[in-house]
Amino acid sequence: MGVEVETITPGDGSTFPKKGQTCVVHYVGKFDDYGRKFDSSRDRGKPFKFKIGKQEVIRGWDEGVAQMSVGQRAKLTCTPDFAYGSKGHPGIIPPNATLIFDVELIGLE
Repeated sequence: MGVEVETITPGDGSTFPKKGQTCVVHYVGKFDDYGRKFDSSRDRGKPFKFKIGKQEVIRGWDEGVAQMSVGQRAKLTCTPDFAYGSKGHPGIIPPNATLIFDVELIGLE
């Protein structure tokens, strides 16, 4: 249970997010069981920003993106306990869903 990080494209290998820094990412979120897309910053054409380690995002992102270096693109597989759990996110994420994200750490602010 948790988050698995699989590198798609390596980053710089030296610039990692520190707690409280703003991460700038592009992502595509899919359901594990169907591979059906439920969200994408790429489709919107605008990167998503969040402060790492401040519980602004699901635990899988807080812990998974922290392991990524700038420029890295990775597949994050988040089990329900590191995503939306038994409640899900009504109308979007069903209860107990394993989620897969294709995340690219574009930069830090």
